[in-house]
Order: sequence, then C-alpha cells, then structure tokens
Amino acid sequence: MSEHPIIDISVEPIELCKLLKIANMVGGGGEAKIVISEGYVVVNGEVEFQKRKKIRNGDIVQFDGEIIQVAYKPHKNSSKSAKPTQSLPKSSSKKSKVKNTPPAISDEPFIEPVFERPKRKPISF
Repeated sequence: MSEHPIIDISVEPIELCKLLKIANMVGGGGEAKIVISEGYVVVNGEVEFQKRKKIRNGDIVQFDGEIIQVAYKPHKNSSKSAKPTQSLPKSSSKKSKVKNTPPAISDEPFIEPVFERPKRKPISF
C-alpha cells in the first residue's frame, strides 16, 4: 500500500471538484473549479483540466503539495437488493388505481393558458 493519506468516498465515481472540497484541499467549489481549469491539479500523474472528471477507487490526486489516494467504501445501508423492497409498500397500490381509470374525454378544444409578464416601470438615470 502507499504512504499517501486516504480519502474515503461513499459514492463512486465522484467529480474531481467535489473531491477537492471533501478533502479540504480548497476553500469551496468555485476555488476548486478555478484551480482545476488552470492546470494546478494532477490526477494519476497527468495534469487534469476537466472540472467534473470522474475519480474512482485507487486514483491519486495531487494539488498544492498535497497528495491523496481515493478509497471507495459504500455505506452499510446502500446494498442494491434492499432498495426494491423498501420502495414497494403502499405507493404501488395507489398507482395501479390511477392506471385503471379511463382518461377523461371532452369535446371542448384544449386552450393553452397564456402567461403574461407584468410590465416593468421604465428606468430613468
């Protein structure tokens, strides 16, 4: 294993600008995007200019003399088999009732609503 500090992420892939924020390598997202676009960030030994470059498990990121390695560790509750059983209970029965009702048919023509913007007051200098 390497001697670089390891940053654990729970979502893979993660965007490079978000990773720099999570690792506290920059003050905010705007700063992250600037330093990436100006070529100050190195990913796996190559200068990276893509702000939303997908960073995955094992990637090494360098910025401002700091080097970090990314490790993917999923949440305990994020197993794929648990998701379908959690989202089925009562909502599926309500949806089936809506699907079984026939659509309302009317002889009246459909008139699309017209939205008018309020008029602005003239600006005087």
